[in-house]
Amino acid sequence: MQLKDKVAIITGAGIGRACCLLFAAEGAKVVAVDLDQASLDSVSTDVQRTGGAILAIQADVSRAADVERIVSATCDAFSTVHILFNNAGIVTHGKIHQTAEADWDRAMTGNVKSMYLMSRAIVPIFLKQGRGVILNTSSATALRSVVDRAAYSATKGAVLALTKSMASDYVRDGIRVNCLCPGTIDTPSLRGRLAAFTDPEEARKQFVARQPMGRLGNAEEVAEAALFLVSDNAKFVTGTAFSVDGGFAV
Repeated sequence: MQLKDKVAIITGAGIGRACCLLFAAEGAKVVAVDLDQASLDSVSTDVQRTGGAILAIQADVSRAADVERIVSATCDAFSTVHILFNNAGIVTHGKIHQTAEADWDRAMTGNVKSMYLMSRAIVPIFLKQGRGVILNTSSATALRSVVDRAAYSATKGAVLALTKSMASDYVRDGIRVNCLCPGTIDTPSLRGRLAAFTDPEEARKQFVARQPMGRLGNAEEVAEAALFLVSDNAKFVTGTAFSVDGGFAV
């Protein structure tokens, strides 16, 4: 029970789903946030089936009003927050000359502004109680370039820099800030993107081929890394980029 009596907000229900299940199993009261109500209903059912506590909130974390509603509902239900996992995000494809301005703005809003808004709303709570943990999802593409991911990689590089900046700003306030850098993870989001290819199976083979371990990662493996970083087992860890990528960025 590494997270006994902790309250954890987890945004995004892809990798976030596995994190909700694991964090709840480790004793946390979980607040799951996503745009998709069906995904929220599914994870809520699974957490409750195992006796865990969960509050599901359908919201857009890139909108300030929604973020205020998330924090208010969390405090109403559980009185406070101990862990914020900024995991929600989107993947955009293309080189710079192929990236429309609207797609660039959508990537920056979904992947960076959302973390700014959520962190801005939660940090005052952490400062008041003298402790707290923030975990941001960056990407292996922030550490090693891949083709056709210009906007996406730019946002994930920004997340990495934001993480380090926040870690420095709050290290003396009892607040730890780290980021995860996942490689290619087999999630519903990835499967949806693969389905858009003319030959989804060939596309999947190409994704696997670029992984040094010869396979895709799974959400449960990322969840285990997230658990370590938000738990007291990592209480001397802040400002780090923790790779879960099967050696992709080595």
